[in-house]
Amino acid sequence: MTMTTPNAARTTLPKGIWVLGFVSMLMDISSEMIHALLPVYLVTVLGASTLTVGFIEGIAEATAAITKIFSGALSDWLGRRKLLAALGYGLAAFTKPLFPLAPSVGWLVAARFIDRVGKGIRGAPRDALIADIAPLGLRGASFGLRQSLDTIGAFVGPLAAIGLMWWTADNFALVFWVAVLPGFLSFGLIAFAVDEPEPDPSREPAENPLNLAAMRQLGAVYWRVVAVGIVFTLARFSEAFLILRAQNTGLNAMWVPAVLVLMNIVYALSAYPAGVLSDRINRTGLLALGLVFLAGADLALALLPNLAGLALGVVLWGLHMGLTQGLLSALVADAAPPSLRGTAFGYFNLFTGLALLAASVIAGALWDAYGPAGTFLAGLGFALVSLVGLLAVGNGLAAEKK
Repeated sequence: MTMTTPNAARTTLPKGIWVLGFVSMLMDISSEMIHALLPVYLVTVLGASTLTVGFIEGIAEATAAITKIFSGALSDWLGRRKLLAALGYGLAAFTKPLFPLAPSVGWLVAARFIDRVGKGIRGAPRDALIADIAPLGLRGASFGLRQSLDTIGAFVGPLAAIGLMWWTADNFALVFWVAVLPGFLSFGLIAFAVDEPEPDPSREPAENPLNLAAMRQLGAVYWRVVAVGIVFTLARFSEAFLILRAQNTGLNAMWVPAVLVLMNIVYALSAYPAGVLSDRINRTGLLALGLVFLAGADLALALLPNLAGLALGVVLWGLHMGLTQGLLSALVADAAPPSLRGTAFGYFNLFTGLALLAASVIAGALWDAYGPAGTFLAGLGFALVSLVGLLAVGNGLAAEKK
């Protein structure tokens, strides 16, 4: 059981947790304002091909996933998290002006690449910093809060982009300039409003966090958490397929982005309460409930090809995300030794990122071969298999909190 103590239950979350949540939210608003428009901007304004768009996005996400491993390990070696997290947010912030200034596709490729390097640098150290700051018994709430605020940014950004495009008569450059502001606010917050706790003097820094000895030191419980995260991700392919399903059901193109807005609103509203609840009861039970919601979403999206079925599926998908993503981060923090938390989050993010890529490729192949019903019924199968595996592992995911 992953339980909180009575004293911890009455403890409020530290200021640093809230600040890191708003740091994530502001950067997500900035990034999503640009990313929601960037494919259209590349094709319609700069004349890029869709192949170029796919290449840019593929390189960008692969860069972020690979960088996370090294930044997490480096934060363990240095014994400091904030410096690398702030560097990652700073790179992203100072890259934002390149988007409205870029005269060619090449410049945008460079800007997107540096932006994703920043994301890769900040991810694992930031999550490890949250684990360092969070009081014992409140890790679930801490990661849930950050996930909720981050997800608010994920739907506020596109909504702001849509509103500004309407208000400015499709002035891409002006919208990109407006996106610069929340990016720099995010960097300012982490640079000046987050205090990193002093390292435990008895803790020995990892000499080489990426060697086999360090991997073994992470422990069996941690690697079981990674395995569960991979299987969960295989059952949850890219949200791009929610967009395709919306289009397939006949939703007007103007309203298709509302699918992700609805999903992210549900996700944001459920992530923090799920994190708080996970500090009071077994986290594994909530993860299992999340898989039940995912199975229900797949079933609705496969068998109800209408707007009501689409809305039901999207809401259940958002509930699944809220009940699982922050909890998996809390489980990583519970299982990893304090001196290797950055490395632990780096490995976890890399392996689940590769799993998401594989799941999306499989989903796309099934869509081409059998249509949307085939894709979502396969997702249902993966979710049920994942549920059986999770229940079999059960308390094997529990670790003594460090």
